Amino acid sequence: MVTNGVRALSALADPTRRSIFEALPQAPRAVGELADAVGVSSSAVSQHLRVLREARLVSVRHRGNRRLYSLDPRGLADARDYLEQFWPSALAAYAAALSEAE
Repeated sequence: MVTNGVRALSALADPTRRSIFEALPQAPRAVGELADAVGVSSSAVSQHLRVLREARLVSVRHRGNRRLYSLDPRGLADARDYLEQFWPSALAAYAAALSEAE
């Protein structure tokens, strides 16, 4: 079963989507602004934004006839929750490696 944490990490694995995502923390942006910032067509940005929205990494709000995209903290929380399940075993392996080194 694919969790939303996995979906968020998969969405960010694509370099173009990651660039779009990284262009959003400063302020909400329209598709055209993101296309200029990332260097791809507006239609390509729209397709990538759909994937990012499905992973809950970006949200959209309408302002007049424009759609403004911004970061959605839910997707990052999902990714963090997914990764945190591995911390206990990673820390145990690290402690075991330290013990063996001594």
